[in-house]
Amino acid sequence: KTVGAVPGPFDCWLTLLGLKTLNIRMKKHWENAQSVASFLENHPKVDRVLYPGLKSNIGYEIAKEQMSGFSGMISFELKGGIPAGKTVMNSVKLCQLAESLGSVDPMITHPATMTHAEVPKEDRLNRGLTDGLVRISVGIEHVNDIISDLEQALEKA
Repeated sequence: KTVGAVPGPFDCWLTLLGLKTLNIRMKKHWENAQSVASFLENHPKVDRVLYPGLKSNIGYEIAKEQMSGFSGMISFELKGGIPAGKTVMNSVKLCQLAESLGSVDPMITHPATMTHAEVPKEDRLNRGLTDGLVRISVGIEHVNDIISDLEQALEKA
């Protein structure tokens, strides 16, 4: 509203510059997410993983037909609810706490205590935002570093 509908020349240049590497960044993003989702699916403190690239996902077959990659966004449910979510958020070192996800850096959020903290619990639950829900935008860091960060944070939960 305050800066108009047309980006400035520098913003346009940055956008064009970023488009040159978008394909390779997105490929790395979803490859990392596939590995992270598999790790989370087998972790004892994770109840379930919501990621279209997992065969266990209800929409896997449709996603496989419609997508050439499965994105870098993962949601997962911690068994310990809000206390576990807070512990994980306070324990990650590489993953950045963020309310808006989507970057080359790993970003993580716990909606019940961050983005949707002011939403009444009943309304959150009706929308699928449980107390243990965590969302992560995996990013393009080395996947072993991302998994190690999540592993050490989950061990504390």
